[in-house]
Amino acid sequence: MPCPLLILGLLVLAPAGSVDIRVPDDPVIAIFGRDAVLHCSFSPDASFNLTELSLIWQLTDTKRLVHSFASGQDQLADQGSGYVNRTALFYEELPRGNVSLLLRRVQISDEGSFTCFVRVHSYSSAAVTLQVAALYSKPNLNLEPSKNLKPGDLVMVTCHTFRGYPAATVLWQDGQGNNITENVTTSQVANEEGLFDVQSILRVVLEPNSTYSCLVRNSVLQQETHASVTITGQHLSFPAVALWVTVGLAICILGLLGALAYVCRKKIRQSCKEEEENAGMEEQSEDGGEPKTALQPLKSTENKEGNEHEID
Repeated sequence: MPCPLLILGLLVLAPAGSVDIRVPDDPVIAIFGRDAVLHCSFSPDASFNLTELSLIWQLTDTKRLVHSFASGQDQLADQGSGYVNRTALFYEELPRGNVSLLLRRVQISDEGSFTCFVRVHSYSSAAVTLQVAALYSKPNLNLEPSKNLKPGDLVMVTCHTFRGYPAATVLWQDGQGNNITENVTTSQVANEEGLFDVQSILRVVLEPNSTYSCLVRNSVLQQETHASVTITGQHLSFPAVALWVTVGLAICILGLLGALAYVCRKKIRQSCKEEEENAGMEEQSEDGGEPKTALQPLKSTENKEGNEHEID
C-alpha cells in the first residue's frame, strides 16, 4: 500500500501543467451539520486507467491530509483525525475524471482552503475554498420592565437569536422603518461548536402605540429574520397607589363641588327672600302704612324735646 507522503512526493516531482484541473471560482457554501461537496475534476484521456490516478486532498495552509487515493483504492493511514469517517470520493465517477470530495457533517473548524492534487502521468493542483454557515433562529424579544409601565419610562427591549454563523448583523427599526440602533448594545458569543448566540439590547423612552423591530442578517446565506413588539395603551397601567390616590382626589373634588353648589343655592334663596321682604316694606311706606306710623312718634318726641329746650 503506497504511503500518502510518498504519493505527494511523486505528485510534486511529476511534470506539472499537463493535467487541466477544474475547481469552482467562488467559495463552496456549506451548511453547518450537513454534507458538502468540494468540486474538483479533470478530463482524462480515452486510454485512462484508474490505477494511474493518484489523488490527494489536503488543507492548503497546514498541509494536513484530508483524503488520498492511489493504486485504485483509498489511502487513509495518515488521514487527519478530524476527518476520519467523514470523507469519501465519488468512486463510480472517478473514471470520468470527477475527483470531488464529499465532506460529511460539516463543522465550523472545516472552514478554509482545500487543495486538490491530481497526478495522471503528469501532475497539477488547484484550491477550493469552503465557507461554513448556519441559519439564525427567529429572534425572541423581551421587555424589561414588563409591568406597571407608563409613558416616559426608560425600558430595555432585548433581542435573542441563537446558533448562527458567521457573526450576524443586527438592525433595530421603529414602526416607520427608521434606524434606531444608536442606543443599542450587541454581544455575540461563540458556543462550544463555534456557532454564535447573539444578544442585542435597545434602550428607549417608552411611548404608547410604539413598535420596535429586531432584524438579524446572515450575509453568507442572505438570510434576514426578524421579530417585532408593539406597545399599546393596553400595556400601560398606573401603579396601584397612584390609582387609589387618583380615585380619592376625584371623590374629594366631587364632594367639594356638591357642597359649593348647596351653599350657592342657599345663598340665592336667602337673597331672593330678602329682596321680597324689602319690596313689601317699600309698598307699605308709599301707602301710609305702619312703617310710616311707627316712625312718627320718634318725630313727635324730637319736637317735644325741642320745645322744652326753648322753654328753659
